[in-house]
Amino acid sequence: MIDKDRYGPWAVIAGGSEGVGARFAHRLADAGVNLVLIARKPGPLAETAEQVRAKGVQVRTLELDLVSPDPLKAIREVTDDLEVGLLIFNAGANSYGHEFVTGDLDRFQDVIALNITAQLSLTHHFGALMKQRGRGGIILVGSLAGYMGQAQISVYSAAKAFSRVFAEGLWLELRDHGVDVLELVLGVTRTPAMERAGLNMDIPGLNVADPDDVAREGLEHLSDGPVWVAGGNYEAAVKRSGFPRAKLVAGAHAAMQRMLPPAK
Repeated sequence: MIDKDRYGPWAVIAGGSEGVGARFAHRLADAGVNLVLIARKPGPLAETAEQVRAKGVQVRTLELDLVSPDPLKAIREVTDDLEVGLLIFNAGANSYGHEFVTGDLDRFQDVIALNITAQLSLTHHFGALMKQRGRGGIILVGSLAGYMGQAQISVYSAAKAFSRVFAEGLWLELRDHGVDVLELVLGVTRTPAMERAGLNMDIPGLNVADPDDVAREGLEHLSDGPVWVAGGNYEAAVKRSGFPRAKLVAGAHAAMQRMLPPAK
């Protein structure tokens, strides 16, 4: 159970409408933490807000694309009067699968804008307020993709690698000020986004995590930063960090091809 005196009374969840973000919302609501849910899709956003509001907490919603110009301005309009003790940055699914040199550079820039620029903006704002108060927590939801370059999602993988290294440095900066920082690394997780992508998650032996389980792990291990690898993927993260890189990268690429939907 999350300590709402340390990480409350309000939490901001970017990407809080479905999948792991929605499960974070439910678990925080069960602990009595009020919520600001930010997401692009109005339907799932309203549905999750209604469900967690029924648990007795206050909920504010913001329909927002974090790659839009200056998303922090819109976020501050709904949060400046609140005491936010927890930031969960769970937005980052727009991996844009395409070979880099023949892909759309603007689409790649959007991947960076969401996974790096928006993350930095929100973390800078709320992290400063938490440091001033001397308490709080920041969870940056990462990916095993950030441990290794991958074809078709090379920019996304690089952005997730940035997030992990950024979290480690931020953890050092804030740990003596009562603010916990955690990069929560996810492997294959059965989320609506993964299902929409058409990935084959039923391969024998494939480790597929449940969204509620990884949300629980993230909250339980918030003080165990700077990095927590969720869903039983610790050994995979260690392996992906090894050498020689050519052999590891090529082997992971071959395994990934089995998950991809058939070419149209």
